[in-house]
Amino acid sequence: MTLPSSTALSVNVNKVALLRNTRNLGIPSVTRAAQLCLQAGAQGITVHPRPDARHIRGDDVHALHALLRKDWPRAEFNIEGNPFHNLMDFVRELRPHQATFVPDGEGQFTSDHGWSLPQDLDRLRPLIQECRDLGVRVSLFMDADAPVMAHARDAGADRVELYTEPYAAAWGTSDQALQLARFADAASAAARVGLGVNAGHDLNLDNLAGLVRGLPALAEVSIGHALIADALERGYVAAVQAYRAAIDQGVAAREGAPQGA
Repeated sequence: MTLPSSTALSVNVNKVALLRNTRNLGIPSVTRAAQLCLQAGAQGITVHPRPDARHIRGDDVHALHALLRKDWPRAEFNIEGNPFHNLMDFVRELRPHQATFVPDGEGQFTSDHGWSLPQDLDRLRPLIQECRDLGVRVSLFMDADAPVMAHARDAGADRVELYTEPYAAAWGTSDQALQLARFADAASAAARVGLGVNAGHDLNLDNLAGLVRGLPALAEVSIGHALIADALERGYVAAVQAYRAAIDQGVAAREGAPQGA
């Protein structure tokens, strides 16, 4: 059972689509994967439809939107991508619960940095306002840099998604505590200016509970690659349950930790 104050788990199903796209058989099914993950306790589904459609395609986005609207009305649909490429077309048509703005290049292998603020502020602000006018919550993909969180707020964002690859890369090394402290500072700075805090990238069953424990008010984690890889061995249901258990372990440790720990 999920703890009442728990961090939400949004499953990114891009890698399911990547495997499917290697053959013209329609398997594995992206919508079936989403169904199984939601049935197992995930609170949302994330997709990142890139302009080259190398994994999630436009028809997947529409099918998942229809699935969640019909069968899972309380589940969050999060569409992420670069708002200066193809993201806004999906946002305008489908009005997902959340749009995560990511500063990817068109041919970029994977997301590897956050927005540069305040440099990108003026061009982001009108698109963020458009999303909010449509009733869509906006999260900005950001590096864990505490001083720039106020600029994300000034751009009009509702949340930030902290890019957690540096934390994941430091896990199990002498830099682990330093990186966790850096992310905790960024999360605290975001919360102080009224931003919600999401996190994602390279999170897995080894490092997830530690991140959840260390970050105050972590609203959501978005996990794709590691969870889908674990699902190949465990199955979707067992994999999602394992990630939910790790999240709840982190929440319980955070709430039970002495003040200042």
